[in-house]
Amino acid sequence: MCDEHTLKSESEGVGVTRRQFSKMTTTTALAMTIPTVANAKTVTARDVTIKTADGVCDALFVRPSEGKHPAVLIWPDIMALRPSFREMAARLAQSGYSVLCINPYYRDAKSPVVQVGESFQDEATRNKIMPMYRSLSPETHRTDASAFVAWLDEQPSVDTQRPMGTMGYCMGGPIVMRTAALRPDRIRAACAYHPVSLVSEDAESPHLLIPQMQGEFFIGLGLNDDERDPNEKVVLAKAFADNDLAADIEVYQDAMHGWCVLDSRAYQHEAAERAWSKTLALFSRALI
Repeated sequence: MCDEHTLKSESEGVGVTRRQFSKMTTTTALAMTIPTVANAKTVTARDVTIKTADGVCDALFVRPSEGKHPAVLIWPDIMALRPSFREMAARLAQSGYSVLCINPYYRDAKSPVVQVGESFQDEATRNKIMPMYRSLSPETHRTDASAFVAWLDEQPSVDTQRPMGTMGYCMGGPIVMRTAALRPDRIRAACAYHPVSLVSEDAESPHLLIPQMQGEFFIGLGLNDDERDPNEKVVLAKAFADNDLAADIEVYQDAMHGWCVLDSRAYQHEAAERAWSKTLALFSRALI
């Protein structure tokens, strides 16, 4: 489960000692510092609301200030839309994309649902988040994805003649897969970073949707993600190959679950930058 795995990952690395894990983490202040974008575009950001089947979702939309650009839909991790994801979305927009980062818990609360400095390791934070997390389901993933893709395609700054990308972190990983399967006509590049539960025995397991997908994929697993289920990458690789889909599935041996998120206690800068570079390369190939 996402909650149990995230808690264990933040408190102690699987397969490494506490001392080794502490060397792989950074403070929040350091984590919030990311490199500037070369030839960065000037961007415009605004908070938006999007009507869905279940209500109104609050979200961040950030785009280059001029022109039309491919759209990218970001699904945050279990801590939802907050300053770290706002910064990550803005960085992507500076590279030439119209980016929507949503609050997955809009049915229960507006973002941010956590404050800067709060951690999933804290019991009070978990008690606040888990009821909202458990209210989500494969069906809400699909209805939300349908609404967000449609909203993006209505924006003047989105080039609808070019494919769309999607990115998801932790619990966002399965939603990326469902989004790609729901709208294969639009989603041609999908990235999942330290995702949870992409392969299971459940009838709703995301990997079973791969035959419905198109495009190219990048899945980055942390060391303890892989130790939790070493067979997951094998099953995913076979499913993608059987359907003639290009997929880069990499285990980051120097990183733990959560390493790509700026304010995560597991943030690992060098590994996160490698994953970010792969993401930009994938988008430049697939979103043309």
